[in-house]
Amino acid sequence: MSELTVSAAIAASDTARLIEFLEDKTLPIEQVAQIYDAFKTHKEIVGQVAMNLSLRTSVYERDKEYSPLMVELLIDIASNPVDMGARWAVAKNPHTPVEVLRHLANDSINLVRALVATNPSTPPEVLEKFFSDEKIVRDGLSGNPNTPAKLLKVLADDNDKMVRMRLAENRGAPKEVVSLLLNDTDPDVAKAAEVNLGGRA
Repeated sequence: MSELTVSAAIAASDTARLIEFLEDKTLPIEQVAQIYDAFKTHKEIVGQVAMNLSLRTSVYERDKEYSPLMVELLIDIASNPVDMGARWAVAKNPHTPVEVLRHLANDSINLVRALVATNPSTPPEVLEKFFSDEKIVRDGLSGNPNTPAKLLKVLADDNDKMVRMRLAENRGAPKEVVSLLLNDTDPDVAKAAEVNLGGRA
């Protein structure tokens, strides 16, 4: 997949071919940026660029795909009005800069805010504000290692099993908070808390 092929597809405005290129997460980031710059008002292309950035980023190996160019693209997509779906991909990307996450924390779409709530790069003071947001947003806090302990303590008592489960699996949650779930009424939650605590030094 040569630079020429991408350039030729851009020159020919062959959006179907460009979307195909973007489906490949190994496409060089420079070419992803080239496509985005040429078609930033094209909804499908913007959405596919965001998806490409999402696919190439692992939450577990956060530094692997980091590049200043990726950050530039994330910043631009966050304020691009063409595709709301693209903002979801930016909201959950661990490379999204803190100032962009702060901006997306006020997004009118609750799913965008919910994904900011799960993003490990979101600072604690932003997460704290989400605690009074609607349920779909608040629920994301239980799995976030940055969520302040006092909020996690309240979530340990949440009547939604999945909220307690994410908290039980949250490696960043303080031991004393995870310990509250060792005797949870749901055996899966209790087991997850046990595994979490057992895996710590």
